[in-house]
Amino acid sequence: MKKVFAISGSTRVSSSNAELIDYIKEMSKDFFEIEKFPNVNSIPHFNPDDDYETPPKAVIDFRNKIRDADAVLICTPEYAMGVPGSLKNAFDWLVSSCDISKKPTALITASSLGQKGHASLMETLKIIEAEVTDQTQAIISFIKTKIVNRQVTDDETKEKIHSVIHNLNQLILAKDQS
Repeated sequence: MKKVFAISGSTRVSSSNAELIDYIKEMSKDFFEIEKFPNVNSIPHFNPDDDYETPPKAVIDFRNKIRDADAVLICTPEYAMGVPGSLKNAFDWLVSSCDISKKPTALITASSLGQKGHASLMETLKIIEAEVTDQTQAIISFIKTKIVNRQVTDDETKEKIHSVIHNLNQLILAKDQS
């Protein structure tokens, strides 16, 4: 059973992205053990002066969860045509630690539109060397019309999610064989 650390970019407890993670957790339970990060808002504001010998405990815990996982799953909305500030802040803490470097990663941007936020977050993920492929990312526009009570109701969206998760699993297996 492969361990996947899932991060919602939304700070809302019952957001569409948190529901999407719950949906993915249920649909992939036969091959993934998904641990959902409780709230990206719990990471303190990034300050390079605090990122030396003893970073804040919340940052150490976040880094350890990523380091110990076989893969990372990110489900995020787009805020004001960009990356949600709390999510970007969390990833800023990973620049110096390299904990996500070469880690199989899936990115699903589920929002009203999502293209600009997705593109911006992909740039950050490239800089911190997360292993995201074209097959392990997707944009799901108008997510609120496609998920109800943690169930995806749109067949095209289901196929897109299943494809991303299948390809994330393939990426993990390929890494295990190398």
